[in-house]
Amino acid sequence: MVLERFLVTDKVAIITGAGRGIGAAIARAYAEAGADVVISSRTKDQLDAVADDVKGLGRRAVVVPLDLNDTSTYPALIEAAIGELGRIDIVVNNVGGSAPRPLMDTSEGYLERAIHFNVTTAYALTRLAVPHLLESSGSIVNISSAMGRLRDRGFVAYGTAKGALSHMTRLLAADLAPKVRVNAIAVGSVATSALETVLVDDGIRNAMIDGTPLKRLGEPEDIALAALWLASPAGRFVTGKVFEVDGGIEAPNLAMGLPDL
Repeated sequence: MVLERFLVTDKVAIITGAGRGIGAAIARAYAEAGADVVISSRTKDQLDAVADDVKGLGRRAVVVPLDLNDTSTYPALIEAAIGELGRIDIVVNNVGGSAPRPLMDTSEGYLERAIHFNVTTAYALTRLAVPHLLESSGSIVNISSAMGRLRDRGFVAYGTAKGALSHMTRLLAADLAPKVRVNAIAVGSVATSALETVLVDDGIRNAMIDGTPLKRLGEPEDIALAALWLASPAGRFVTGKVFEVDGGIEAPNLAMGLPDL
């Protein structure tokens, strides 16, 4: 059956940044498709709510609250997956982010912190999970951004970090083939808490919608469905690719309006 290839029955996925938004949607989608999940973020209450949803779908959820900016805590994720669920089949590196900032206000330290939070975190968890993923012929999904390929003022730190994450995806895919597949999703404007400061303004929201060819903002489920395909047997002939799930944008859909220097 074709549809069965989109299932991840009895697989175990580690998902970072899973307390809300895209990470939470991926956890729910994987559970509905048959997987058990290890979910992590800073806020336990949010994780518990996602875990309740997963359990309501008949799957197991292990909650591991961590400061995911601190990669020294990551062995706890591996230990939770192996110790409580017995294996690791999928890793979703979703944690990340960095606020836009004018160039001359972007210090070396800010750039380095953006790279750490978006790239180093994904690398650290991937490296820890590799021995287990090799055993299971598993899959890695990195959550990148359209700003990794587009350009606009104010995004030198965030865009550089996401561009690095996208290319690291290709390089890891070469290192880990043929046993482990590695892909990424370059996300466009998705209506999550990360955008809440602009989405409360109808004028800004409508401008973003007008600047998107599909004339709507993305929903977390749009990204979760792509992440499910990439991790499932349906995506078994795909590795080293960065998929643009962004409503068709070829330029930023919200100008920062920063003046010339």
